[in-house]
Amino acid sequence: MKEEQKSSEKEHHKTHTHIRPDGTVYEHVHVHQSENEKPHSHSHTHTHENTKAVLNRLSRAIGHLESIKKMVESGRDCSEVLIQLSAVKAAINNTGKVILQDHIEHCLVDAVETGDFEAIEELNKAINRFIK
Repeated sequence: MKEEQKSSEKEHHKTHTHIRPDGTVYEHVHVHQSENEKPHSHSHTHTHENTKAVLNRLSRAIGHLESIKKMVESGRDCSEVLIQLSAVKAAINNTGKVILQDHIEHCLVDAVETGDFEAIEELNKAINRFIK
């Protein structure tokens, strides 16, 4: 219990409010390490407005992939399987774009505002992996 208390004492929470051009207001909370302790990685928690849409897209892609697995198990034509795999790849890529846009609009804006260059560097790494 004492270790948990020490751990939570080292962190501090900061709430950010953003207003989009369309007037939508959203808030998120970042959990940062204390000033005295070097953070191991960029860590914060917040709620994105697109979480439900992303989860729905992922559920559909998973279902589609399961149906492709059944196509392969039943010996369906390779060209049919490839076409369906292409559709799943597109769905996954589009989901990634939604997540990336959300990350830029929320996390990156906050990182720039707070001078969190580590978060910006991590975003660059993630983009490089995503577009390969």
